[in-house]
Amino acid sequence: MTDPAQPVVTILVDADACPVKEEIYRVAERHGAHVRVVSNQMFRVPVSERVKRVTVSDAFDAADDWIAEHAGPGTLVVTGDILLADRCLKAGATVLRHDGKSFDAASIGSAIATRAIMEDLRAGMDGMGGGPPPFSKADRSNFLQALDRVLVGLGRG
Repeated sequence: MTDPAQPVVTILVDADACPVKEEIYRVAERHGAHVRVVSNQMFRVPVSERVKRVTVSDAFDAADDWIAEHAGPGTLVVTGDILLADRCLKAGATVLRHDGKSFDAASIGSAIATRAIMEDLRAGMDGMGGGPPPFSKADRSNFLQALDRVLVGLGRG
């Protein structure tokens, strides 16, 4: 049960490649948070007043643009997209990756630089390369712990 005196947190989910949507729904319900599942595809979401699906056009970065426009203080953005994370941090949002690690002002610069280096390396390998490691049970567990911790912190204002 949520305390009506505490602010309501909104979770914006970059849904197209999100492996933890079900976990977000469960934890958000427990904390009384609102969830906006944003993508350019239709996703099934739980029947809940707190959970809404936002379907955007298939234009390049349409989901990212919607999320960045609605991000700000009191919102939590869940994404693995480093450039979207940067935009949301600049808007004052809290940003969490799918593996439970957070993006913050201290880490986003090096994350952007690493992304650029990896992009250059992949371009030079002519399609060879492995991509990120598979999502693991430990990643899911770390995400659940981090999500709970962030929602408690944001709920306190």
